[in-house]
Amino acid sequence: MKSRYSGQEKRWIVMSLASIPLIMTLGNSMLIPILPVMEKELDISKLQSSYIITAYSVVAIFLIPVAGFLSDRFGRKNVIVPALIITGLGGLLAGWAAHVMDNAFIVMVIGRILQGIGASGAFPIVLPLVGDIFKDDEEASTTLGIIETSNTVGKVLSPILGAALAALVWFIPFYSIPVFSAISLLMVLFLVKDKGGKEDQTRLKEYMTSAKDVLKEHGKWLLAVFAIGAILMFILFGFLFYLSSILEEKYDYEGIWKGMLLAIPLLALSIASFVSGRKIKDNLTVMKWVTFIGIILAGASVAVIPFMDHPVYLLSIFFVCGVGIGMSLPCLDALITESLEKSVRGVITSLYTAMRFIGVASGPPVIAVLMRGNVIWLASLLLLCALAAGILGYRNINP
Repeated sequence: MKSRYSGQEKRWIVMSLASIPLIMTLGNSMLIPILPVMEKELDISKLQSSYIITAYSVVAIFLIPVAGFLSDRFGRKNVIVPALIITGLGGLLAGWAAHVMDNAFIVMVIGRILQGIGASGAFPIVLPLVGDIFKDDEEASTTLGIIETSNTVGKVLSPILGAALAALVWFIPFYSIPVFSAISLLMVLFLVKDKGGKEDQTRLKEYMTSAKDVLKEHGKWLLAVFAIGAILMFILFGFLFYLSSILEEKYDYEGIWKGMLLAIPLLALSIASFVSGRKIKDNLTVMKWVTFIGIILAGASVAVIPFMDHPVYLLSIFFVCGVGIGMSLPCLDALITESLEKSVRGVITSLYTAMRFIGVASGPPVIAVLMRGNVIWLASLLLLCALAAGILGYRNINP
């Protein structure tokens, strides 16, 4: 089928869609470097500060599948636009509370919950929209690699930007979220013409039946992909939370310097994600083995965390961990979007993204608790998670 979009129009569409994961990632990961500062300013514990990340993610877990259904029924863009508005309002509320309230923590968490509501209707909808627009499998794989790279570029920029803004006033990163959301909103409004899903006016009962049939037919490998996505995000955000805390509290790296150090391994993740998305093309077998190798790299890196107590050592092994996770993520995206029919692509990719948010939500608080004890327990848990992901990928993903 000949595309109704010219090459230039496609480039603008990709740029607009790529802005969404970039903004969503900045709105979350940008806050990780400032959590130690937040603990001091708000007089809260390390576990409480982790709730700033968790609150955003927990609400998204439950609402992402709903957003997937709505996007299939009413159109991808018709869900993405209000979601970006809600995201901006949530950031504005959290920043206002930190700015003017004496006991701001609870209201800030509410603002983060609003952000999570917005996030549930933004980034998850991008994945099926890519499949809607790009009919060629190889072109779709390349675009998904760009989308995932945008997500990881956000991770690279976020510690530097978060630390730089917080150096002015610690709560400025919250105020930046509505600004970024507005930029992405304008790009989507004016550059993305695809409505998606309008022809599929499926009722909820029929929709859920279709999703159930897909899970029944492909459940073995789909559930494996879901679990691997959650585990990789748990490892990434858990390790990132640990490294942010250790660099500031133990090694006295603060502000922009800490942000730049955190950005180095995240840059490795971004590059690996981009290269992986470009190389896998439409080969499902290659996707499986690249995912498996990436999991092995991530597991090997977290296993050696306790072996040496030095910031360069920790950054080096996080670098390897980032490469492994970056290799795997575009493959997981492509396995889903290129193996399923458009009619159920929205709900399945939404379920997958919800599972990833489970990892994002659980990583920081679990690591915050484990940091009270010996680092061996922390490393052992992350290693067990990686082993579980590797076994699931090896045994259950059979393209």
